[in-house]
Amino acid sequence: MSVRIRLRRMGRKKAPHYRVVVADGDSPRDGRFVETIGYYKPLSTPARVVVDLERADYWLGRGAQPSATVRSLLNKARKGGDASVAVGEADAAAEKARRSEQLTQRRQAEADAQAKVEAEARAEAAARAAARAEAQAEAEAGESGESG
Repeated sequence: MSVRIRLRRMGRKKAPHYRVVVADGDSPRDGRFVETIGYYKPLSTPARVVVDLERADYWLGRGAQPSATVRSLLNKARKGGDASVAVGEADAAAEKARRSEQLTQRRQAEADAQAKVEAEARAEAAARAAARAEAQAEAEAGESGESG
């Protein structure tokens, strides 16, 4: 039985993430596997890889052959990541704070835009009222000139 360390595709259409698994070389890509040793999320920014390097080394020592992609990911994980791949779990509190800040900024921008629209509407209404008052004053002045 030739054992391989490879990626197993998960997720929905056009939004993949992968599990790093140890599987029999003859089993299908998403078929039976022996052990899950990590995961890889290529769509996050930066891409995130989490791998149990001790288990990976154990399986490599037992003769498992990594796929080319897994070999690359293991090398990046051992180096601590690079500009395109982050290693380890994302800090949940920092991610939540970042999303909250973005939401606050978006709400503030929407409120500013709404206030601007309302101010323009008030200015337009005031201009129309002034024009109506001026037209009415001219009409009254015209009527008093005719009757006098």
